[in-house]
Amino acid sequence: MSTSTSRVLLALLAGLLAGAAVAALDNAALRTLAAVIEPIGTIWVRTLQMTLIPLVLSLLVTGIVATVDTGATGRLGATALGVFLALLVGTAIVSLVVATPLVSRIPIDPETTALMRATADSSVLATARQLPKMSDLLVTIIPANPVRAAADGAMLPLVTFAILFGLALSRVAVDRREDVARVFRAIADAMTVIVGWLIAVAPAGVFALAMTLVIRTGLGAVRALALYIALISGVIILVTLLLYAVAVIVGRQPLARFARALVPPQAIAFSARSSLAALPAMVESARTRLGLPTPVTSFVLPLAVTTLRLSTPIMWSVAIPFLARLYGIDIGAEQLFLLIGAGILLSFSVPGLPSASIFLMGPFLTGLGIPMEALGLLIAADSIPDLFKGVLNVTGHVTSAAVVARRVTTP
Repeated sequence: MSTSTSRVLLALLAGLLAGAAVAALDNAALRTLAAVIEPIGTIWVRTLQMTLIPLVLSLLVTGIVATVDTGATGRLGATALGVFLALLVGTAIVSLVVATPLVSRIPIDPETTALMRATADSSVLATARQLPKMSDLLVTIIPANPVRAAADGAMLPLVTFAILFGLALSRVAVDRREDVARVFRAIADAMTVIVGWLIAVAPAGVFALAMTLVIRTGLGAVRALALYIALISGVIILVTLLLYAVAVIVGRQPLARFARALVPPQAIAFSARSSLAALPAMVESARTRLGLPTPVTSFVLPLAVTTLRLSTPIMWSVAIPFLARLYGIDIGAEQLFLLIGAGILLSFSVPGLPSASIFLMGPFLTGLGIPMEALGLLIAADSIPDLFKGVLNVTGHVTSAAVVARRVTTP
């Protein structure tokens, strides 16, 4: 387990224990100390929220421009992107079929829900009653004013604008396109640096949020959060195992050889919480142990590492329904499918940071009426699932390379 993971996990446990102690002892001095610490969590979440709109917009634009440029490589690039999208959609379907019914079985008593809602901003909760139906969403997904959409935190219209802008930018003359893309890359890099700072101080924010959660809601929310961690970790492991079947059936890889080839990059990804760190080991294993052609290992694997995040649709499929239940908010199937679709699109632009897909989920949560404080809880709870997400993503990267190799070499 990496140092950052250990620090966040220890902060989560310490915050839960501190909150339980304050609630049990009911000491005036401890209550005062808790009141002093509480704003730290709020400040951390607000600073995180500050980065989300520019981060999402800049990542989407630069990601689309880079992806369209990749299409110039011909059949290999088009095949790779098609395989990536198929794996993402398949992962989302598995997550919805397996996890959604189980999320509804997580025991959350009405008192816990009432306490969670009592701690949230009533103006945010009110937006849950304003969720449009699918017919209305199809209209509102096109922003009449993208600047207003950004100011209101309306992410689906903003995502639509970013996609259209990125596609249009890819058709502009190369010199002008690169000038604009360079600006957006600089914005994305700057926002990523700020997010890195926030991750560095995450233990302080997580401690304050966890302590406040226990003091205000008791242990009911903590039990639900523990079951959520177990559920999402189980789904990640399940999808990882299913990828072996995809490699064997579609990629025509012998199971034993494929499993042995994955051990070195999986070990690196598990310890570093990063599939990027495992790229050299992936290339070596794919080339020498699986016998994949050099064009695939030198192009598809780096492309997969930078664009393919199979953990993202799992997070969105499980986390959003869980938080909705926790705060007593009803989400229809139409809204959930549309949000997961947006998550799949955003997954191509997720920055290479721990729990990055959760950061991009923030504005969508507020649009559902779920307060931003819930984002902090997800990040805190992600310490354990994030260990398995690196393994999942590495397995997906090598699986996609095997499938692409099979398709491009088959007459």
